[in-house]
Order: sequence, then C-alpha cells, then structure tokens
Amino acid sequence: MSGIDSLFSGLRTASSGLAAERVRIDTIADNISNAQTTHTPDGGAFRRKVVHFEPIPQTVRNGRARGGGVRIRHVARDMSTPMEMIHDPGHPDANEAGMVEFPNVNSVREMADLMTAVRAYEANLKSQEIFMRMAQRALEMIR
Repeated sequence: MSGIDSLFSGLRTASSGLAAERVRIDTIADNISNAQTTHTPDGGAFRRKVVHFEPIPQTVRNGRARGGGVRIRHVARDMSTPMEMIHDPGHPDANEAGMVEFPNVNSVREMADLMTAVRAYEANLKSQEIFMRMAQRALEMIR
C-alpha cells in the first residue's frame, strides 16, 4: 500500500467516525428533547434511543486499502432501562391508578454521553485536519 493510499485510508476512517458520531449526537439530542414526552404516536412514553456502532472491515484489493473505520449498525430503543412511574392523577396520561409513565431518559447520563460524543467528533475532525496538512506537505515536496 502506497503512502497516498494510506493517507486516503486515514481520511476515510476519520470521515466514518465523524458521520457516526454525528448520528450519535443527533440521537442524544432527540433523547433530551423527549425527556418529558409521556405520549408518543406509537402509544406510551418515549423510550430512549441508543446508537450501536460496528467496525468497517478493512480489505486490501490490488494493493489498495478499502474500508476501515466505523459505521452505524442500528439505532435501537433502550428496552433494558426501566421507565419511570410517577403518581400524578391529574395528568392526561395517568392510568386508572393515577400513575404516569415517564421516559427512561436520564438527563445527566445523556449529557455525559453527549460530551463523550462531541469529544470523539472533535478527535476525528482533528485527525482529518492532520491528514489534510500531511497531504499538502506531500504536494509541496513534489513541486
């Protein structure tokens, strides 16, 4: 694999990380914005969403690397974290016992996840910037 192929492989890897973290950031923002949604079109309270990544296998074909990085496997509803039940008989979504089901969204957890996703996004962006500078220097050396 030549140096330029390595450079583009690094760019593709960083780009895939940027795209994946962007989906994660958007999903966390959706969770936070629905932290008090007690009634969805599907019925019931909003369920927190979680992004699942998977690696993109790197293959070498004709001496050129392809793939590498990460992609979204799927975005799934968090079925393991319990919903919160609060007694509020006056709430329009209260059941016959006066209990209201609230989303399983913990704002502190979401903010911590958001900070992690933003840092990972920034790291991938920095990697891309470094790869671009390396490419510019390589072109300058050729001239």
